[in-house]
Amino acid sequence: MSLRAGIAAIDYALPAKTVSNAELASEYPAWEMGLVAKQTGVVSRHIAETAETALDLSEVACRKLFQRIGLDPNEVAGLVVCTQTPDYIMPPNACLLQDRLELSKRVAAFDFTLACSGFIYGLFLAKGLIESSALKNVLLVTADTYSRLIHPADRTTRSLFGDGAAATFIKAGPKGLGDFLLGTDGSWGQSFIVRAGGARYSRTVPATELSVDRNGSVRSPEHIEMDGSQVLAFIKREIPGCVRGLLEKAGKTPKDIDVIVPHQASHVTLDFLKKSLGLPAERFFTNMKYIGNTVSASIPIALRDAELGGVLVPGQTVLLIGFGVGLSWGACLVEWI
Repeated sequence: MSLRAGIAAIDYALPAKTVSNAELASEYPAWEMGLVAKQTGVVSRHIAETAETALDLSEVACRKLFQRIGLDPNEVAGLVVCTQTPDYIMPPNACLLQDRLELSKRVAAFDFTLACSGFIYGLFLAKGLIESSALKNVLLVTADTYSRLIHPADRTTRSLFGDGAAATFIKAGPKGLGDFLLGTDGSWGQSFIVRAGGARYSRTVPATELSVDRNGSVRSPEHIEMDGSQVLAFIKREIPGCVRGLLEKAGKTPKDIDVIVPHQASHVTLDFLKKSLGLPAERFFTNMKYIGNTVSASIPIALRDAELGGVLVPGQTVLLIGFGVGLSWGACLVEWI
């Protein structure tokens, strides 16, 4: 029997600090947080403290996972970390996390930088590494603290995003990860970007000049610049075809899907997906109301919550959908084990 990679377990960590819509309304009365809540679907989000990073949250998530399933850190063969908010430009968070968790020095550890499609791409990487027999298992960590990249007066992003980390253990078994369909369109990369901080526009160059967009959101080149209308247009343009293509590739129909766990983007986005994909709305799982959009960690956090809530049980066929920065997207089928 050929090897198949499967999700063995997921755990996650959220910052203790929360920021509610009421607090944002008190700080910015003109934001009309009632309307914002209807658009985003978020009423509260977890925000990292000043000294708390994605690496710190990653360590907590991994330790929770190890303790819950009794995993010996020395048994981890591969450590793959997806983050856009690493502690440093170098070394990678994966190397620092290997040391914190006291993983074997023989572990293959590396970072990759994607956002809301990152979990799908991480599963794709893990599947290839395990099913090619290159590694016997992979610890996939998806973690971001987008609050570090958001200007306090940017209503568009501050009202939507939350911080968090998830640890997903993937290993070989009789069933698990199925077909994938991935896509990329870098021509739209400017619609979701942080301009300063890399080699093209270093932070050594003054980047403090503030700009205000047509919605009144404030930012500098060191902050997230997100054109919500362009991002939504991209989702409408690409995601329905991606899902239909995946189902066709896998020889499945909408009736074969038990649970749909999309990236927890916003209420407006998820409402569109429910209406456009031809999949029963009651099969969609969402949990962003008190968490927010946690970027690369949103899908695994939702999967764990669905499992804890009894929505997700062994044997079900699960559709995962991710999309965002890049612009990039992907979907995959998972047989839950």
